[in-house]
Amino acid sequence: MGSIRLLHHGAAEGVTGSCHQLFLDADNSVLVDCGLFQGADVSNLGASEHNQTIDFSIEGVRALIVTHVHADHVGRIPYLLAAGFKGPILCSIPSAKLLPIVLEDAFKLVFSRDQQQVERYIAEVQRRIIALPYATWFTLQDKPGLLARVRLQRAAHILGSAYVEIDLDGKQEKDSIRVVFSGDLGAPDAPILKACRAPERADLLVLESTYGDRLHENRSRRRERLEQVVEHALADNGTVLIPAFSLGRTQELLYELEDIIHSRQLDQHTVADAVADDSTGLSWPHLPVILDSPLASRLTRAYRELRDFWNEEAHERVQSGRRPLAFEQLITVDSHTDHQKILEHLTHSARPAIVIAGSGMCTSGRIVNYLKAMLGDPRHDVLFVGYQAHGTPGRAIQRFGPGKGYVELDGKRHDIRAGVHSIDGYSAHADQAGLVSFVTGMRKWPGEIRLVHGEPQARRSLGEVLARLYDEAQRPVVIINSGA
Repeated sequence: MGSIRLLHHGAAEGVTGSCHQLFLDADNSVLVDCGLFQGADVSNLGASEHNQTIDFSIEGVRALIVTHVHADHVGRIPYLLAAGFKGPILCSIPSAKLLPIVLEDAFKLVFSRDQQQVERYIAEVQRRIIALPYATWFTLQDKPGLLARVRLQRAAHILGSAYVEIDLDGKQEKDSIRVVFSGDLGAPDAPILKACRAPERADLLVLESTYGDRLHENRSRRRERLEQVVEHALADNGTVLIPAFSLGRTQELLYELEDIIHSRQLDQHTVADAVADDSTGLSWPHLPVILDSPLASRLTRAYRELRDFWNEEAHERVQSGRRPLAFEQLITVDSHTDHQKILEHLTHSARPAIVIAGSGMCTSGRIVNYLKAMLGDPRHDVLFVGYQAHGTPGRAIQRFGPGKGYVELDGKRHDIRAGVHSIDGYSAHADQAGLVSFVTGMRKWPGEIRLVHGEPQARRSLGEVLARLYDEAQRPVVIINSGA
């Protein structure tokens, strides 16, 4: 077969807007993801958060393959449909359940809240979805001279996440090419999720590089740091604000918090709990965990319904009578009126609490209201557990908070007096070691690697490490930094 033709329509120079077009032949192609641009990636393109129309031709695009349903991978699907895309949407079975929920929320934010329009749109999305079992080949095109097939494999990023294997077979001996799109790869030992295993081989690998320049804390260390931040809130009668993506990060945090609370309940009389009881009247087993996000609540219910896809550890907890995503201390807030009441109560009372709310990068959503009310009070803490893109308020708080700087929210300056903490270990992305293992774990290493979905330093650092490993193994490789 000839050379592979691949175009990047997003996430080539930044971390958002993932969209890659692979040509099966001269006239036919598929898209892998179609995500929103966020943060600095929006302004760099001269777009806006609510105007991200498709600026490339979709003629000959036969299918959209979804790696997972985060907004930066699926948020431009409404624009794709508006541009006239008529093909199917291929995704994993869990993603097939989660995608309509995510796209309904996006449609209401950008296009219309008219219920009839929303229902028609979601019905159209559901008609397009073809749910694929993991590890099963699906034929994209079968004609003389070309058999194109796709297979999804677990990526352990969020429930339903997948990396994509596409085989292009010219139907002649030794005339076959395998292209692998990593999507977003997860960290090892991720709560709830079954593990990701490297593919057997790839001729071309399109590899994410979000954390290509750093290593994460291990799971025990990140849990220890989470406990430390909450202990500070207990001591100061403050609230821990956790900006979190509604899908994936939120459920992982709830799972971890339930386990900490469960452990403390088994040991009610530890010195730490005794001190907490004396100083605040509130201990870990009674600490309210407030999930203030209607979208996150819906997605968490869907996670519970997708229990068949949980890992063995999560199943063991359920079998022992525990409810990892619906524990007693969990309070869900749906209505705007209840949100305002909770915000007012926590701002003016001396009652410790944990609040999980979106958006994950503090660009919008209810977390912004909490930040505006609490950033100026040193009793409170902000805990970042995920990536903060350049140009987002989250990145500004993360950068300037330790120096007691300020951030602009809704056009107004807010001084940062609250504590600011970051735990990279809760990232749903693989770190440098995990990304490297994805490559070196293959029986046949890729001959070409294209680095995407990362900031310049992350792509550069990961590329250097991979080049060195290939050199040491005396294997040929072409590494392309897509944004260079």
